[in-house]
Amino acid sequence: MTQKFGLTRGNFFRGMILGKRSGHVQVSDQPHGRSRPTGRESAFADNEIIVTKTDTAGRIRYANPVFLRVSALKLEETLGRPHSIIRHPDMPRAIFRLMWDTIRDRQEFFGYILNLAKNGDHYWVFAHVTASFGRDGSIVGFHSNRRRPSTSQVSAISSIYADILAAERRHSSPSQALAAGSEALNELLSKRRMRHDEFAFAI
Repeated sequence: MTQKFGLTRGNFFRGMILGKRSGHVQVSDQPHGRSRPTGRESAFADNEIIVTKTDTAGRIRYANPVFLRVSALKLEETLGRPHSIIRHPDMPRAIFRLMWDTIRDRQEFFGYILNLAKNGDHYWVFAHVTASFGRDGSIVGFHSNRRRPSTSQVSAISSIYADILAAERRHSSPSQALAAGSEALNELLSKRRMRHDEFAFAI
């Protein structure tokens, strides 16, 4: 297996500390168009960290320069927009449901996400998503740091996600598709006797 740079818990969090020192951009909101997947990868380096922050509805309120470059977006096209503007059509919705359930429950989410840049290129990330809290303890938004996974990890998770996506696509109803995908994911985790975060770090 190739080196899992930054994807052990210790290395992942050390990378987050370094990432907080990088530059960032401020807020606006403008729409942008979507492109069909090109099959090309929008690459970023092992030592780079993609950082975004959203409000409680998932609208982007902060994005660092790495995010803008890799997603081929401009500042005015990004902030104030829903984070789903970079959602790839081959990404199972069941993973997003798990992510939202986890972070709204004030827990940390770790997982692999396939994203779609504005120009149609794609990029895989290993994401760490957490809630941000106000002084009164209420959730005021969400914070995400993403690192580049190894080639072997992408290969492994692509096969797993393809099976979950196939379960979703057997249903025309969005709610039934989501339920089928969630069932497929839960069956996988049950067979491996792992929580999702354990599964993500074991790949």
